[in-house]
Amino acid sequence: MPYTPPSWYPPGHASAPPRRSRRDAGLTALAVGLALLVVAVAGAGWYGYGPAGRAPAATAAPPASSSASPSPRTAAPDRFPDAGDLAAARRPGEAAAWIAEDSTDLPRRNIPVHGPWIVGDTVVQAVYREVTARRLSDGAEVWSLTLPTPVCEAPADTTPDGRIVVVLATSGSQRGARCDRFQLIDLRTGKAGWRKELLRGIERDPVIVVDTAISGDTLAVARNTRATAYRVTDGGRLFDVPVENPGRCRPDRVAGGSRLLVGASCAIGVDRRASYAQLRELDPRTGAVRWRHRTPAGRGVERMVSVDPVVYTSLDNERLTDDWRIVAVGPRGETLRTIDPRPKGFEHCAHVGIDAGLQPCPGILVGHGLVHVGGGDRVGAYDLGTGKLVWGVQGHDGRSLTPVRSDSATGTVVYESALPSTPGRTFVLGKDGAEREKTLLKHPAAAAAAEYGTDAGRVLSVGGRIVLTPSIVSGDDARHEPRIVSFAPAPE
Repeated sequence: MPYTPPSWYPPGHASAPPRRSRRDAGLTALAVGLALLVVAVAGAGWYGYGPAGRAPAATAAPPASSSASPSPRTAAPDRFPDAGDLAAARRPGEAAAWIAEDSTDLPRRNIPVHGPWIVGDTVVQAVYREVTARRLSDGAEVWSLTLPTPVCEAPADTTPDGRIVVVLATSGSQRGARCDRFQLIDLRTGKAGWRKELLRGIERDPVIVVDTAISGDTLAVARNTRATAYRVTDGGRLFDVPVENPGRCRPDRVAGGSRLLVGASCAIGVDRRASYAQLRELDPRTGAVRWRHRTPAGRGVERMVSVDPVVYTSLDNERLTDDWRIVAVGPRGETLRTIDPRPKGFEHCAHVGIDAGLQPCPGILVGHGLVHVGGGDRVGAYDLGTGKLVWGVQGHDGRSLTPVRSDSATGTVVYESALPSTPGRTFVLGKDGAEREKTLLKHPAAAAAAEYGTDAGRVLSVGGRIVLTPSIVSGDDARHEPRIVSFAPAPE
């Protein structure tokens, strides 16, 4: 979370502040911001550091009854401005915008937002039991699919033709539900395909926590200390990922996209200084190992920044995010470069937390030989060849800076987050860094409250358009939260 206080603790730590404390503290300001359609835009105030000068709705089976079914919704707070409001309030030079809201009944707890996935001209996300596609150009709903039980896991990537397999809970209950029902969905049409309990008979635990990834037509599923691959097309079993070394490296997480990677924890025991991690690239069709990579003793693989080239974040097993690095891996699994971003104050994956899947790592991206690091109040780029900082800039008023795209011709596109009643913006830093800054999108003041409400959970750049989604939403009806906020150049 970009606005986590400096005294950060891993989730579940006894001293950890509530994960949503930023939004809780901003409820009053959020309500005030909703009433404002025109506000003053604050100046940016940057300074450099480091070297310079270089369809119809489709519906699945009805949900099973559950004691934890959502309560009837109470009266909703004031709505966010709609497309007409935003167009009428837009000032000269401001970007066009749309805001997507959702009145779906949710249990009174924090609900993860899965996605977004960009499929054709739509943006798709899954929240609780609903998967919804909206048109990128104006946010209009294209289709919505209701699932029988909540989504508890979804891959970061789809198949090349826009299909995905999500993991469903056995019931709507908050506790004691197994996550072992797999559902194929065509994100182009919103049509549900096969549904299977792929892990039935493999595990006997009352609760299964799984991690999934898609590469081509292969779905990889890691659960506990096992991993198995299935065909996306029909759910047929392809291969099991073997335990190696012998029996000391147990697969526990997977990453997909243009490559299929499997992470494993090795030499697990009382002495965390002796345990290490392994990465393997597998042929997604046969399971054949293409290369292996091992971390030093006492360190683990935390999040994949990129699968091509392979770049990941590494944590010390005891100090966790207090001691993190960025590691680039070569074509044979060798370590090419290790970068320490801590001296410049960069955050690990925008404080997304630990002990989750290998993907994603918000706030860090790779492009054109550079790894761009942001997510806090600064953004910079390191050369993957030399490991040296090429450029960096820092804001001044608590806004987070997130690199969202690297372009060889123009430079690095950066998103600057909003404040409760002050909009953010999207700007580009030239290839030489801070000395060549240009605003691309001046976000409209009328959308500031909704933009702030996304917490900059996920930030995507799609053909000149910025798409913002929260990483979690609340089932508390008193919290008025957007599902998606999007900005694009205003029509002439």
